[in-house]
Amino acid sequence: MKKIPTLYEWAGDMETFENLFGKFYEKVIKDELLQRVFQNMSSEHIKHVAHFVAEVFGGDKLYTSEDKGSHFRMIGKHIGKMLTEEMRQRWVHLLLLTADEIGLKSDPEFRSAFIGYIEWGTRLAVVNSNLLENPIDKNEEMPKWGWGETGGPYIENEK
Repeated sequence: MKKIPTLYEWAGDMETFENLFGKFYEKVIKDELLQRVFQNMSSEHIKHVAHFVAEVFGGDKLYTSEDKGSHFRMIGKHIGKMLTEEMRQRWVHLLLLTADEIGLKSDPEFRSAFIGYIEWGTRLAVVNSNLLENPIDKNEEMPKWGWGETGGPYIENEK
């Protein structure tokens, strides 16, 4: 039986994620709507986001090991930023535009999984950005995203 690749493996490698987010943030810091949120981002921000998403997609655990990050820390970066739905939509639009520009895999299955995560993550970012305290436990596991996961707020009924 053939091993199913992770989303990270399917997308390419760490260079793919660093290129995607590097070119993406070039757009973000020039964008009228998003500029104020990102104008003071650290020099490490792009690398951290690339490492975070790569790890969520099944890549090496660079965000949690090399960057000393966690899901709690990533959520914490959004607390109090007061992001709007319009900002979220622009962020998603620019990321998808960049994905096309760099030639990120565009097969329907990968893009569906990729967009599913981006939608889920950015909607959580908006919710959390309007809070004043981090709502998750410090030991919360990193999210893991694959070919069909959902992050749902529901609880499945056991049969």
